[in-house]
Amino acid sequence: MSENGSPHSSAATTRRQMLARSGAVGAGIAFTGALSELFTDSAAAQNLGHYGYGDLVPDPDGLLDLPRGFRYKVLSKEGDRLRSGEGPVPSNHDGMAAFAGRQGRTHLVRNHENRNTGRVPVPVIDGLTYDPEGKGGCTALTLDRSGRVVDERVAIAGTAVNCAGGPTPWHTWLTCEETEDKAGTNGYTKDHGFIFEVDGADPRRTGAVPLTAMGRFQHEAIAVDPRRGVVYETEDAFERPFGLFYRFLPRKPLGGTGSLRAGGKLQAMRVPGVPDLSSIQEIGARFDDVEWVDVPDPLAVETPIRFQDFGPKGITHAQKLEGCYWGGRSVYFVSSFAHASQGSAADHYGQIWRYDPDRRRLTLVIVFGPDTDIQLPGESPDNICLAPSGGLMVCEDGGGAQHVYGVTRRGEVYPMARNRQNTGTAEEPEWGEFAGVTFSPDGRTMYVNVYDPGTTFAVTGPWRR
Repeated sequence: MSENGSPHSSAATTRRQMLARSGAVGAGIAFTGALSELFTDSAAAQNLGHYGYGDLVPDPDGLLDLPRGFRYKVLSKEGDRLRSGEGPVPSNHDGMAAFAGRQGRTHLVRNHENRNTGRVPVPVIDGLTYDPEGKGGCTALTLDRSGRVVDERVAIAGTAVNCAGGPTPWHTWLTCEETEDKAGTNGYTKDHGFIFEVDGADPRRTGAVPLTAMGRFQHEAIAVDPRRGVVYETEDAFERPFGLFYRFLPRKPLGGTGSLRAGGKLQAMRVPGVPDLSSIQEIGARFDDVEWVDVPDPLAVETPIRFQDFGPKGITHAQKLEGCYWGGRSVYFVSSFAHASQGSAADHYGQIWRYDPDRRRLTLVIVFGPDTDIQLPGESPDNICLAPSGGLMVCEDGGGAQHVYGVTRRGEVYPMARNRQNTGTAEEPEWGEFAGVTFSPDGRTMYVNVYDPGTTFAVTGPWRR
C-alpha cells in the first residue's frame, strides 16, 4: 500500500542517497558489481537500464495499471474454457516461463498452486495425472507470432501446491510442489513434495513422473547452471526450522528432456558460523568457505529434510526462500522476508543472495528495507527475472496493493505494474499477488500472472527505451 493508502497513487521510490549502515561505499560498489555480473552474457547487457518508465496510469477497466506507453492483453483467466475443451482454466496462477516454439510461436507453461481446497482444479487427464486427488498442476498456452493464444491445455495434473519452479537449458519447465503432504493426508493417494518436468510444446513427452532424487520438501523455485547442469533449489518452509538452499548433482548433467529421472545427489548449503542467513544485514557481505553437505534422506521418509541431522556443524537455514534465477556465472536466490517474532535471527524486508560456484562464494547483493540500501515500497520480493532494459523485475508478495517493481542497475526501484482487481470489499480491499513474471524469447513482451483471481497478462511497450 502506498503512503496515503491509495492504490492509485505513484509508488516510485528511488535509492537512498546515503546508507544508514557502515561500509556504505563498499556496499554500493558490491551492489552495482553484482548486478553488472547478473547482466553479463545477456541481451540486457547491451542496453543497461538506469531509470524507470514513469508513474503508473490508472486503468479505466480496473485490471492492470502500467506506465504510459505500455499496454496489456488478458491471455487467460480462471474459469474460462480451456481451448482444448478439457475443462475450465484452473485457479491460483503462479510460476511461469516462456519458451520459443516453431514458426515464431511462444509456449507459456503456467503453474496452478491449488491445494486440496483449490477453487478450480486442474482437470484430470489420462497420461498426464500423477495423483487423481491432487488439484494442482500446470497448463500450457501456445501463442502465435502476433501474440494471439492459439492453444491452451493441461500440461500436468494431479500434483499439489505447484508454486514456482524454473526453466531448463533444454527448454522444459521444472514445476515445484510446495508441500510435504504424504499419501493419506488431505485426501491424497500419493506422497507429494516433488519436482516434475513439463514440456510445454508436447506435455506427453514428459508425462507426470516425480523426480524423487531431487528431494521431497516444500519446494519453491529452481535454477540450472547451464555449464555444469547443477540444479539449485529453494525451500519455502513456513515454520522453524526454516528452509534450506539445495543443489542437485545429476548423474546425467545437461542430458536433455527426461535425463533428471536418472537420479543424482542432493546436497544442502552450509555457511560456517551462519546458522540463519537473516543475521547477515550488510550488503556486500561475502563468504568464501561455503560447504555442501549430503542430505541424509532426500525422500524424507520419516523426517522432513530441514529437521534431519547434518552433523555437529549443523546446516544454514533462512525464512521464506523463494525466487531462484541463473544470471551471468552465478545463481541468485531470494529470501522474501524474515521476522524475529516468527523465529528468525533478525528482521528484513527481503534479501537477494548470489552464489558463485567457481569461487564457492556467497554474497549478499540486495537487502530491501527502510534502513538498508534499497527500499521496496511494500515488502516481500518473490519471483525475479531479468528485463530487456537491463534491470530486474520483482514480483511483490505482501499486504496492501500489489506491484511488479523494477530494480535498475543503480539500485533505483520503480513501479512497473499494479494489480487493480479487488477480491475484497470497498471497505477492506484485497489485491492478489503477482507471480511468474517472465519475458518472451525476443524480449518484447512481459508475461505475468495475478494469483487471485487467476489472470495471465501479456504486457508490451518501449522495453528497451
